[in-house]
Amino acid sequence: MSQTPTTAAASPVTPDFALSPATAERADYVFAAGLFILAATVAALCTLYPSRLPAFMPWEFSWPMFLGTGFSLWWFFRGRARLAEAQKPSGFRTGCFVLGAGSIYFVLQTHYLYLAEHMFFLNRIQHVVMHHLGPFLLALAAPWEAMRAGMPAKLSRLCNAPPVKKTLDILQRPFLAAVLFVGLIALWLYPPVHFKAMLNPFLFSAMNWSMVLDGILFWWLVLDPRPNPPARVSFNARNLLAMGVMFPQIVMGAIIALASHDIYPYYAFCGRIYPGMSALQDQMVGGIVVWIPPAMMSVVALITSLNYARIQENKKDNSNDEMAQRIAKMSREWTG
Repeated sequence: MSQTPTTAAASPVTPDFALSPATAERADYVFAAGLFILAATVAALCTLYPSRLPAFMPWEFSWPMFLGTGFSLWWFFRGRARLAEAQKPSGFRTGCFVLGAGSIYFVLQTHYLYLAEHMFFLNRIQHVVMHHLGPFLLALAAPWEAMRAGMPAKLSRLCNAPPVKKTLDILQRPFLAAVLFVGLIALWLYPPVHFKAMLNPFLFSAMNWSMVLDGILFWWLVLDPRPNPPARVSFNARNLLAMGVMFPQIVMGAIIALASHDIYPYYAFCGRIYPGMSALQDQMVGGIVVWIPPAMMSVVALITSLNYARIQENKKDNSNDEMAQRIAKMSREWTG
């Protein structure tokens, strides 16, 4: 079984940040208690004074999203501080992690959510962020080692448990990963399903979480910078995945953008936030959002994967050159 990023061994903590297990455990409890208190406060404010809160506050508070974002940032930055200097995520990777987590939080836990519930094209932008941009940035950050070094030991062992690894092995098989990636987009765009999902709180939550989690799993598979093994698939397979999911999305976007009638009546039913924009205009722009940005991200993913392959090939060439030099040196020594 190939090694996954979550199972990579974390480096020892640096002496300046070394904490006893008891102290580290207390720090976890203190942070968790503070985050739960903050979450309860925000939830109460959203319930009691929803119309008086600023736009950056949640429109519909979500405990899993609020706590998931908070704990992820805590584990990443604490793990980053613990890792040896040579293995700390770079400033670029750290920025990608913060932007990725922040962008997903923004479209789900601010007043943008209200806008996305009342305009189709804003809903499509929300899904591009949840399924493409945010997870893409998280995968580009490759935060797994830092997060594992920062999370509690029991949780770290749980992430490495056989059932978890087996589930990831199944979900990240290339063909299934591509089918899930495209299939979930098609499922939630199917007009009858979309209408019900926008009205049913349970389906609405399932739609959003499936977008985020599937996006993370897919882009993690495609943007793994390591060779195979320990990465799950070869660079050629990653390149095919990046390009293979592009064309179905182009087709879906074109069908929506070029439709001659309103195929998403939910937005007329609930009332559009911009009344000057007709149903067909809203739908056309939304179709373009489904069409163009995801296709561009597939191209960026392909370029990134090709660059990772080039880097690994250069490392292999340098290693071969060093080996040849050592053999030549030994030969000279033996021949005098």
